[in-house]
Amino acid sequence: MKIKLLVVGKTDDKNLVQLIEKYQKRLQHYIKFQLEVIPDIKNSKNLGPHQQKEKEGELILSKLQNTDQLLLLDEKGKEYQSVNFATFLQKKMNTGIKQLVMVIGGPYGFSDMVYKKANGKLSLSKMTFSHQMIRLFIVEQLYRGFTILRNEPYHHE
Repeated sequence: MKIKLLVVGKTDDKNLVQLIEKYQKRLQHYIKFQLEVIPDIKNSKNLGPHQQKEKEGELILSKLQNTDQLLLLDEKGKEYQSVNFATFLQKKMNTGIKQLVMVIGGPYGFSDMVYKKANGKLSLSKMTFSHQMIRLFIVEQLYRGFTILRNEPYHHE
């Protein structure tokens, strides 16, 4: 299985970029992982929230293959403890899917089209975080999940 993390808009904080890259490199030891940035919508200031979600949704859907499993990072998604998230990842790998695509949407969330295409939703917290910080959190949790599956000492209980 491969994991692709699709994100809308670039990360403009150099410190976050460095940390994300650190965990991306670590994660590569366990699974093929790709972070793909969908550029910000041009002239988004002239668009309402619904229009922006629709345009971002079209771009998100254009990046998917028919065989991809789509998991949205969404505040209304399922929450996991790290060990349970590792089990979730193992189950996904056991199903034989080629690619799990996780998506962090734009500031207004996802369009109805994206929600309809999704195979599930994941929440990292009931709290609200910036879209840029969530990128770091999910990459770190993916890394943590794989270290748990390998019984490596990164995670402590």
